[in-house]
Amino acid sequence: MASLQTLTKGFLGWIFSCCCCLPLLLASPLPPKGTGLASSAHHACRLREVNFQQSYIRNRTYTLARMVQVLDQDTDNRLIGQQLYVNVTENNRCYMMKRIVKIVVKDVLLTEAKDQYPYAEEVAQFLASLTSELSGCKLSGNREHIEKNLEEMKTKMNQLGENGKTKAIGELNLLFDYLENACTDAPKKRVNQKQN
Repeated sequence: MASLQTLTKGFLGWIFSCCCCLPLLLASPLPPKGTGLASSAHHACRLREVNFQQSYIRNRTYTLARMVQVLDQDTDNRLIGQQLYVNVTENNRCYMMKRIVKIVVKDVLLTEAKDQYPYAEEVAQFLASLTSELSGCKLSGNREHIEKNLEEMKTKMNQLGENGKTKAIGELNLLFDYLENACTDAPKKRVNQKQN
């Protein structure tokens, strides 16, 4: 009789644990397909679309760009454009844009421009916050083409002297759009190749 009670208690305990634990196991999320190093690197190179849906900062960025475009004396050169992506794979474009944004913030917006143009410091802080969110975004593959394209952009900006900084600020609207296209999963916009 004692063994029957033990068996019954054991059986009831087993049923109880199946009824309680099975739903917990079934409810726990499974890792997404393809998780691994590549997937986590891709995830680190993503910004939330909501960053770009803030009309306030978009308006500030575009207004600043339009104000400074009229001062740009050089209409033959472009700093922000498709030339940045020459030989750069699509999965490295966000990394590329992160690097460009850092250059524009440090070497252009946070110089005398922050006191010279309205919204420059505000836009710089916004862009810096995005690069901070992308701190885990790493290069995958060959660095050579990215470094070459970045160097060409910096050289062109330096050769243009003060007008290089003016051009970089005048192209902030392009920078904003390229960054959004490269670093979010939003439907890609066709980035206007002419300044408005």
